[in-house]
Amino acid sequence: MDILGVSGTPRRNGNSDAMVEAVLEGARSHGMQTRMVKLREYDFRSCVGCERCRKDNACTQLSDGMQLIYPLFEEARGLVLVSPVHTYNMSALMKAFIDRLYCYYDFEDGVPRAWSSRLAGQRRKAVIACVAEQFEKENLGVTMPALRLPLESLGYQIVGEHSVLGLFPAGKVRSQQNSLNRCAELGAALAGALGGSA
Repeated sequence: MDILGVSGTPRRNGNSDAMVEAVLEGARSHGMQTRMVKLREYDFRSCVGCERCRKDNACTQLSDGMQLIYPLFEEARGLVLVSPVHTYNMSALMKAFIDRLYCYYDFEDGVPRAWSSRLAGQRRKAVIACVAEQFEKENLGVTMPALRLPLESLGYQIVGEHSVLGLFPAGKVRSQQNSLNRCAELGAALAGALGGSA
């Protein structure tokens, strides 16, 4: 599996689902093996800040659905994250997922603690996107940087970004061919960055 697509919508057949699917389809057309994870289908908790992962190099405090996602995440050098905009930010599901990637950091003692990512140097690439009900870009709030900055800290190169405005009904983006085409283009770009076929 080359690319893992992660949808952060709590709604069945939501717009984020459709956008992830379109990105992955674009990647598959260039020879990539893909898999999709819908976070709402996994029972997992937010990070509890126990810091056990500093010693164990893995999240060992919580035995939940993230333990099913971690192997998929580690296997795929390509990552696609798509979230709806909830209160000027990503969804709570996506935030919890990103926070649970904290276990891939190594920290040194001292204040402030120096840190590094065990995923750095693995030529990992990512595409990020969001979808919002509002029509004004400022209403995206911090969604895009909140998706981008943690991935860059983990060692990902962001290949492309896409934000869709003015959509609320679940799955409505499926009728927006321009947005789906853009998602497919991002999938192709991600495949190319990972060394996929032309």
